[in-house]
Amino acid sequence: MADPLYNSPSPLLSGLRCRCPRCGEGKLFAGFLKLAPACDRCGLSYAFADPADGPAFFVMSGVGIVVIGVFTWVEVVYRPPLWVHFATVFPVLIGACLGTLRPVKAWLVASQFIHKAEEGRFESVGRHDFDERRL
Repeated sequence: MADPLYNSPSPLLSGLRCRCPRCGEGKLFAGFLKLAPACDRCGLSYAFADPADGPAFFVMSGVGIVVIGVFTWVEVVYRPPLWVHFATVFPVLIGACLGTLRPVKAWLVASQFIHKAEEGRFESVGRHDFDERRL
């Protein structure tokens, strides 16, 4: 029996919706950041997915740059007391990071699926007849 054809959504769309990268309908997560073992609609195994620390790095970098930029602007223009920064900047940083971490992880998993990303392999490992000059 042949696999059914799927009209896969874009990685960005399935990432924002936190849905399966193949069918666009099934749930991608079993918890807040834990991937489900497989799609509950089309059965796609998520064993291929390994975004590692990528989502955390992108979220911390992006959110940090934006929030610290606004923090700096507010400090230069209004010069509020230090307690105002503590009361606003830290909650915004934490909320923005937690709010964007899940869609960014889903986007990276969808990109891995669409682009068929996998761990690199070297063909020359263990071979004695490998000649770099033939490349």
